[in-house]
Amino acid sequence: MPLFGNIFSPKKTPPRKSASLSNLRSLDRSTREVELGLDYGTPTMNLAGQSLKFENGQWITETGISGGVDRREAQRLRRRNQQLEEENNLLRLKVDILLDMLSETTAESHLMEKELDELKSISRRRK
Repeated sequence: MPLFGNIFSPKKTPPRKSASLSNLRSLDRSTREVELGLDYGTPTMNLAGQSLKFENGQWITETGISGGVDRREAQRLRRRNQQLEEENNLLRLKVDILLDMLSETTAESHLMEKELDELKSISRRRK
């Protein structure tokens, strides 16, 4: 038995009280929401200096300007792009039709030239 007791086996600490030291339990729900910020509102974020908020399943710029273009301008540009794509498709169709017409008339002219050459050769033989 050591002279001064066992130095390496300290006494056990008493268990802590389970009561919280916070006074948040005594607050009513509305006060807790204000204090703790439980009323989230719409989610917002800031990307590259642009403030965005999430509304109706879409991210919308809060300032109304998205990269220098507002939402209405972007929709107008999308409509114009769609219109130009449709016009481009129509023009391509017209070019295809014109090429078909050209190839048909070229084929007909070759046939007529061939018939003309045959008729000339026949008329030369008779002379």
